[in-house]
Amino acid sequence: MAKRGGFPGGMGGFGGMNIGNLMKEAKKMQADMEKSQAELAEKEFDASAGGGAVTVKVSGEKHIKEIKIKPDVVDPEDVEMLEDLILTCVNEALKKVDSAQAEQLGKFNLPGGLGF
Repeated sequence: MAKRGGFPGGMGGFGGMNIGNLMKEAKKMQADMEKSQAELAEKEFDASAGGGAVTVKVSGEKHIKEIKIKPDVVDPEDVEMLEDLILTCVNEALKKVDSAQAEQLGKFNLPGGLGF
């Protein structure tokens, strides 16, 4: 008498993989991702603009930790130039964080950039 219902071949679609093993792998991947994110959050990223006239340090969580401006760059007659240097520097530091995130978390092959 033929079996009715159920999945042909046992678990069908999972290549015979035990659902328990699948869940174990998913939990391991999640733990690895969390560890990678924590490591990234601990890192600091530096950028400079204007030949080192302005430097910025940001955390892996994209929090600005420090901004340093060389005194000879401060010109009350040209505040716009200083503002541009700061913007350039901050944006470059944030790009470095994004790059590090993509590199660190990209190894997990998540669809649609999940986990960023």
